[in-house]
Amino acid sequence: MLELRRVLKANDPAIAGFGLLQNRTYFEPDMLIPAQYIGLMLEQSQRNVLLVLENAERVVAGTLFHYLAKTNLGFSSYMAVDQEFRGQGLARRLHQARFAVLEEIAGAKVTGLFIDVVNPFRLSSVEIDLEHSVGSDPTSRLQVFSRLGFKRVNVPYEQPVGGKNGGAVTNMDLLFCPRETTDSVPTSLVVETMRTYWTGWLRANIVSRAASDLESRAAGERIALLPLEI
Repeated sequence: MLELRRVLKANDPAIAGFGLLQNRTYFEPDMLIPAQYIGLMLEQSQRNVLLVLENAERVVAGTLFHYLAKTNLGFSSYMAVDQEFRGQGLARRLHQARFAVLEEIAGAKVTGLFIDVVNPFRLSSVEIDLEHSVGSDPTSRLQVFSRLGFKRVNVPYEQPVGGKNGGAVTNMDLLFCPRETTDSVPTSLVVETMRTYWTGWLRANIVSRAASDLESRAAGERIALLPLEI
């Protein structure tokens, strides 16, 4: 039986184990939050959460996510399951545990959970091959997210930095898993969520410009939530 637990201490060896999991399961681990920073994040605020599933103290699945009080929802930085443990419902177990922890922190029901994820139709053949080299597949990943209840936020999404020559990352989509069934989400909620999330790691002028651009691309008070294209 795999043990599910929340990591609370910065010196917990599961943090390094989660870092190794990231390296094993993602084709661009440099784009993820390094393990050496995760302990600091957990120390800084209980709104930063790391959940792990361990097999004989080896981290075989886990998720790093954050509670954003201003919008009363979560943002997931990463979730992964080791290749040999897939197909056992571990992603759903982690996902359900995420909501439980978010609502424990909030003291009430949260609005939902955001995550950004690469769009397989906007990856190069080289990037697809790199995905496959770590036993991952972007289309299968979307199938998992779809089964968990995520939908695509129908607005062109750009991560402000991390792309070529320091520009925006444009091969990703923003997904949302609402707590209550809905086919749209307020533009203000999306913009304020991203503003809050980006503020944790980007300069104020970059955040302000990116949030303003996102709001302009939305062009309306609500944004549709669409089924994932698989």
